[in-house]
Amino acid sequence: MTNEWDGLTHDYTRKRGVVHSEIILPSHAPPEFQDRNTLWNSVEMVEKTRDAQLAREIEISLPVELNREEQLQLARSFIRDTFVAAGMCADFSIHDKKDGNPTSMSCSLSGR
Repeated sequence: MTNEWDGLTHDYTRKRGVVHSEIILPSHAPPEFQDRNTLWNSVEMVEKTRDAQLAREIEISLPVELNREEQLQLARSFIRDTFVAAGMCADFSIHDKKDGNPTSMSCSLSGR
């Protein structure tokens, strides 16, 4: 991703253990926000103050007793009901580093 605000390129392709990434948008969001680069550059452009909070990030553990599809369904449901329903755009990833820790989900949220 290239940040149009400062010109820096951020390369997440070598991030270890990412097994799924997805963007979930509220109905009022432009469809082009499905593109990660477009979404985050748009967020950067809206805020004008230097100390603005552009996003929130949460990290939760997913039950290892569920298979990957069940974990994905649980994550989507939680994100839609908790954040997207409140008007937020959600960019989330599921991580599994196979290091004995529970599978985790990180979610960056933009919006209200």
